[in-house]
Amino acid sequence: MSPRRVAVLMGGASSEREVSLRSGQAVGAALEQAGYAVTLVDCSHDAAALIAALDAARPDVVFNALHGRFGEDGCVQGLLELMGLPYTHSGVGASAAAMDKAFARQLFQAAGLPVAEGRVVRRGEPAPLPRPYVVKPLNEGSSVGVHIVGLTSAEDPLRDWPFAGDRVLVEQFIPGRELTVAVMGDRALGVLEITSARGFYDYDAKYAPGGSCHVMPAPLPAEDYAKAGHLAVAAHQALGCRGVSRADLRYDDTRPGEAPRLVLLEVNTQPGMTATSLVPDIAAHAGLSFPDLVRWMVENAQCDE
Repeated sequence: MSPRRVAVLMGGASSEREVSLRSGQAVGAALEQAGYAVTLVDCSHDAAALIAALDAARPDVVFNALHGRFGEDGCVQGLLELMGLPYTHSGVGASAAAMDKAFARQLFQAAGLPVAEGRVVRRGEPAPLPRPYVVKPLNEGSSVGVHIVGLTSAEDPLRDWPFAGDRVLVEQFIPGRELTVAVMGDRALGVLEITSARGFYDYDAKYAPGGSCHVMPAPLPAEDYAKAGHLAVAAHQALGCRGVSRADLRYDDTRPGEAPRLVLLEVNTQPGMTATSLVPDIAAHAGLSFPDLVRWMVENAQCDE
């Protein structure tokens, strides 16, 4: 029996194109190692060209390795639904909800999950919070366009407005440690701590060689480690995610005399998928090799039509 055919979508035209190309190449190699017949599809915003490429490849399953707009926000998911092709990661609704940071935090709050104080600000409005605070574009990933405004920061992104849209999310800065949790199906695979000499896990810290260090498992008290996993699964479920996702959290252990607190930042429905990315790193510690991880994702791909 011949291997199942898998089309890997990668590239795209978002600000995360290069990251997606790396994810797609790594996923394709791992799927071939796992015994699948793989076609790599470098995507653009041309829906007709993507449909033609998929028609030519005739895949049984689509592995979505796209990041950013079009690939992560429900658009390509809707196209795949119309074509009746099972695909990895979350469906249309969960993808769109997670990509909209303001809407996602509303869903988290409705589910009783801890988020930082914050609100959406329009161009020209003053900061709604005292410093330090974080300014985030509403629909970007990989920390693209994120600004931390410290107590003595000279920059003022709300004044200079380097953003493409007319609205941004402003949230209280949560001190402490950076955690990320991989969720596979209905369980947390593990909690990883990220450290960076840059002081902020920005785009360069994520992807530049030596930009960050992964500490797996995160050195937390057992109770807090378990709580971080439960929180990530609850966020995954609050958005209606499926397959694999990754939740980013802050662990604030900086308050003398007070218990540490966990704060949910966001959920990434299309996490990086190179062999050394965060989710594969966590999965490896849980005893799941990269080929086994992507095989599970392919075997659990769905189409909601």
